Amino acid sequence: MNNSKKRYLTIEEIVSIPQINNIDISNDGENLAFVKKVVNWKDNEYKSYVWIHKKDNKKSYPLTSGNTESSSPIWSPDSKNIAYLSTVGEKDKEKNQIFIKPTDGYTGVQVTNKKEGVSSFKWSPDGKGFYFITKAKEDEDIKNRKEKYGDFEYIDKEYRRNCLYYIEIEKGIENIKEGHESPIDLVDKDDSKEDEEKTVSCRLTDEKELHVDSFDISPNGEEIVFIATPSPNMEDCDDGELYILDIKTKDIKKINKKELIGGNVIFSPDGNKICYTRSIKEKDYYKDKIDDSILEIYNMNTGETTQPLEDFDSSIMPMSWNDHGIIIQWQEKTNYRVGTLKENGQLNVLNNEDSFIWNFSVTKDGNHISYVKADQGETFELYLDGEKITDENSVFEGKLKSNKEVVSWKSSDELEIEGVLSTPCDFDKNKKYPLLVVIHGGPTWASFPIQGLNKIYPIEQFIEKGFIVIEPNYRGSSGYGNEFLKANYKKLGIGDYDDVISGVDMLIKEGFVDRDKVGVMGWSQGGYISAFCSTYSDRFKAISVGAGISNWITYYTNTDIHQFTRMFLGDNPWNGPEIYKKTSPMTYIKSASTPTMIQHGEKDGRVPTPNAYELYQGLRDMDVDTELIIFKGMDHGPNKPGLNRAIMKQNLMWFSHYILGEELENFRTL
Repeated sequence: MNNSKKRYLTIEEIVSIPQINNIDISNDGENLAFVKKVVNWKDNEYKSYVWIHKKDNKKSYPLTSGNTESSSPIWSPDSKNIAYLSTVGEKDKEKNQIFIKPTDGYTGVQVTNKKEGVSSFKWSPDGKGFYFITKAKEDEDIKNRKEKYGDFEYIDKEYRRNCLYYIEIEKGIENIKEGHESPIDLVDKDDSKEDEEKTVSCRLTDEKELHVDSFDISPNGEEIVFIATPSPNMEDCDDGELYILDIKTKDIKKINKKELIGGNVIFSPDGNKICYTRSIKEKDYYKDKIDDSILEIYNMNTGETTQPLEDFDSSIMPMSWNDHGIIIQWQEKTNYRVGTLKENGQLNVLNNEDSFIWNFSVTKDGNHISYVKADQGETFELYLDGEKITDENSVFEGKLKSNKEVVSWKSSDELEIEGVLSTPCDFDKNKKYPLLVVIHGGPTWASFPIQGLNKIYPIEQFIEKGFIVIEPNYRGSSGYGNEFLKANYKKLGIGDYDDVISGVDMLIKEGFVDRDKVGVMGWSQGGYISAFCSTYSDRFKAISVGAGISNWITYYTNTDIHQFTRMFLGDNPWNGPEIYKKTSPMTYIKSASTPTMIQHGEKDGRVPTPNAYELYQGLRDMDVDTELIIFKGMDHGPNKPGLNRAIMKQNLMWFSHYILGEELENFRTL
């Protein structure tokens, strides 16, 4: 087919690329379960379903379908049954419950019936039950107060913490059959025979002191190690501590650590050691030369700790532990790696090529592995023992596809910055192209040379319109080492702008960018940098601010993660007003001149809407062309395909108008 008759993927086609995650391989290596998230355009919903792949006939089929969503499939220890979470209840009030299904069965059987649903679970090593996390039931005193006076809340004083429970499968199924109410908590009842007979699930942790994040069960089923924070408040999310639960006695012991604990925690195959990551306290963050997080092994018999990768300059996540070693995951610039780590520090890397492995599963003997991987310039595929078993890249067959390469440049302070450059398939260096800068959020995240990963900004459509696109991994982006992270300390906005504009200047110097046709956009932290560009600079022809921060004091007093601001700006605004002023886009509002579109979710708790209204009013007062779009019911990002489509179309029209001179006809009706 002639290239002149081909086209790039449409916005709808990009949004419709399925997402594969939650993979789990059976211990016999014969079956693979995974979750596929797909688009239902008719109902304007994303739907997640559990799929099964059988190794013997190399075929995949959906285990669940229809209106009920499902997730988190986990094979039983003997590989004969699969359990998963599936929604139960009326629409908009659905809660996840655990279901179980034999490999040769037809329908799943419900096991739990918790009023607040189940957030995560694991099989007991003997295969007879499940350990799971659910939110504590509503406090009776608060419930009575609500009935008497109405609904109100004492902020930062009243919590419903995540608790760890155990349920026997047979009791859970029988309970559902008999139509009982939510399971009875063992610790809330006397130890009488009558109460024991009625008990369905057993709560294992204190609902008034510990908020359980993640856990693992010892291979012999005698102990549980878990990470817990004081509360579900985001202010406490970095204060995780390690605990050991004796399953027989229900005794809980804290492992005293000076550092913060976060992420996964896993047992060794012999059950004598645990592995986790630790990091530093917020007040010391970025102050000293330290790793962002450190992998540590704790010997439960001796109390000693070791660090098998002391000089590893990257955040590491331990995923599982088998006889071959600890399976770990880490980011290395624009690649995500997976490897097997031995306790002596020897590391065997699975993917040394340019690729991104995001989700994986390994059998307990370490002989079979499955993962989701995207090679550079492609979208994600599912692999089993090295063989690709999906064909998601077929969506590009017969279509044009942008070229993606990683380029680098020096910022104003000589810091080396990388970025992902997307160009048309017929790119000509002798032509001058309009340039769009797409800035990732985070800031501890990055942009990657992968197709279809960005479903907020229509990069392929921009390319088809004649733009080229650069996605800078500005200072503070993950995967570039500790010194690169520290380079963003007290330099938010200022340093970020230098990283962005130096990349723009580099491409202009290369000779194929029209310096008078440059636009910038970004979401979350990328939206903040875009807002900074809007008020601090006149270098851009058009700007789009997505869920961005406009004033650090406004943000600090309204957000749910105050520690994020203190971590990067060094203190609160009352002790450090100068740095809050210097790094706030609103400080420079009088110099704003660039047409700016602002997109924001109505229910955004991470970057609340006062940030959007403040920037919008400031731009209006300065007579700058501006649009403010508030997406009703949306949180920090789009959760419906129609919202993704609207955000992408609005950006396509905005930049096509202000940079290419196209009409803004039907902008408000799309």
